[in-house]
Amino acid sequence: MKLLLIEDDPTLQATLVRSLSRRGFEMATCGDGGEALDQWAACQPDVVALDLTLPHLDGLQVLTLARQRGWKTPVLILTARGTVGDRVIGLNTGADDYLAKPFDLDEMEARLRALVRRSAAQTSEGNATSHMPTIGPLQLDRDSGAVHWGAQVLDLPPRELALLQALMTRPGRAVSKERLFELVFPGEQDVQYEAIEVVAYRLRKRLTGTGVELVTLRGLGYLLRVQGANPS
Repeated sequence: MKLLLIEDDPTLQATLVRSLSRRGFEMATCGDGGEALDQWAACQPDVVALDLTLPHLDGLQVLTLARQRGWKTPVLILTARGTVGDRVIGLNTGADDYLAKPFDLDEMEARLRALVRRSAAQTSEGNATSHMPTIGPLQLDRDSGAVHWGAQVLDLPPRELALLQALMTRPGRAVSKERLFELVFPGEQDVQYEAIEVVAYRLRKRLTGTGVELVTLRGLGYLLRVQGANPS
């Protein structure tokens, strides 16, 4: 776990480096607000401990600039400013937690590790979300079942939506008519098998202009592909 400690008090900095290194942290340090962003970019830390009182740029300015650059590294503010107002300002600026001086080393370690765990969990959740089935500009939300076309949600009748959902789980790969019939007409014994062709015809027309096309493969079924792409 890599920690960037931005602290201008040399005695406190040395104490924290010695103590946290023994507890398994890989330490990087900086004592100047004007150099903090360069050090942050260079070492790519897992977590940052940031003092507010720094030369050249104070901690809040450093934090503001880091967040403006899109850096999402969790930040624990260390400061002698212990008032509620100061804590609120720090948290609103983009800090993730706040620890007033003097502090207990065990508490600091626990807070740092908690921030890293929380950040890892959020990253994992974000990655899972980003892996929603996608083909071209269309994206399927597995939770809601909605199909997004850019910022819009495609407004489709239930059977056409069911067909599109089934095909989007296998983008670029053929799905048999038999399987699609089971998914679009579940348990409907009185529906003719050829009805899936009607639903496919209607869905093909509704996809016009989206950049995605529904292709019929004789003897194999249907597949979705980006318009103009060569069949694999």
